[in-house]
Amino acid sequence: MSTNQQRREAAKRKLERQQDRRKVRAEQRRKYSMIGAIVLVVLVVAAVMTFSLMSSGGSDEAQPAVDPAQSSAPPGPSSAAPTTDLKIPTQIAAPLRRPNQFPAAVNCAYPPDGSPPARPAQAPPATNISARGTVAVNMPTSAGPIELTLDRGLAPCTVNSFVSLARQGYFDATSCHRLTTDPGLQVLQCGDPAGTGGGGPGYSFADETYPQLSYGRGYLAMANAGPNTNGSQFFMIYGDASALSPDYTVFGYITPAGLGTVDKIARAGHDGSMDPSPGGGKPNMKVTIDKVSVG
Repeated sequence: MSTNQQRREAAKRKLERQQDRRKVRAEQRRKYSMIGAIVLVVLVVAAVMTFSLMSSGGSDEAQPAVDPAQSSAPPGPSSAAPTTDLKIPTQIAAPLRRPNQFPAAVNCAYPPDGSPPARPAQAPPATNISARGTVAVNMPTSAGPIELTLDRGLAPCTVNSFVSLARQGYFDATSCHRLTTDPGLQVLQCGDPAGTGGGGPGYSFADETYPQLSYGRGYLAMANAGPNTNGSQFFMIYGDASALSPDYTVFGYITPAGLGTVDKIARAGHDGSMDPSPGGGKPNMKVTIDKVSVG
C-alpha cells in the first residue's frame, strides 16, 4: 500500500508532466500563430500586387513606334511638342547649281518598288525627259497657300515624277504628316496619301544628289528610305537643316509667300509622336493639301 509520501510524490510528478505538456502546447500555438501571421502577410502583399497590376492594365505592351526607314527625312534631335520660342532663320538660301549639269534631256527609270501604292498611280514617262527650265506649282492647303518652283536642272527625273503625280491628283486631299522643329532639322514633310510616313506611289527612282549638296531655308527635297528609294514623299525646309547629309534630292524651292505659311505651321509645334526617332510629330496645326496644280 502506498504511503502518503509516495502519493504526494506521484501527484507531484503528474503535475510536472501536465505543466510540461501545457508548455509544449503553448509553444506549438505560438509557432502556429507566427506561421499564420507570415502566411497572412504574404497573402495581403500578393493581393495588393495583383490589384495594382489589374488597375494598371497589367501590360508591358510597347507603344507604336515610327520606323525611320519608312520614307522619312533622317532622325534629328528629340523635340518637345508645341513651341512658342522657335528660332527660324530669316535668310532664304541661295538657289543651287549642280557642279556638273545634266544634258538637255535625260532618260529616267521608275521601276516598281514591291509595295502597293498608297493611292493608285501610274509611273511617268521615262525617256527624253527635259532637264531645262522650271515648273510653277500652286499648292493650297488648310493652313494657307504654299507655292513652289520646281527646277528641272537640279533633278529632272524627280521633277518629272512630281509633275506626273500632281496631274494624276495623287497629292490632292492628303496631309502633311510630319513636322520637325529642332535646330539642325526644321522641315515639314508631306506626300504620303496614307498619312503614316510609309506610303508611296508603288514605284521608286534614283537619287539626283551630289557630294557638295547642302541644305537651307526654302529648299524642296525628296524624302527617302535609303539610296535610290525616292517615291512621293517630299519635305519643305523652312529653317536650319544642317543635320542633313547630302543624300536627299533637292528639286525646287518654296516661294517667300509659301514660306510664310510653313513658318506659321512650324510655330504651332507638333505632338511629339515621332520622338525620339525619327523625330518630330504630327503638326499641331492640321495641314491638308487641297490640290497640287502645276503650270
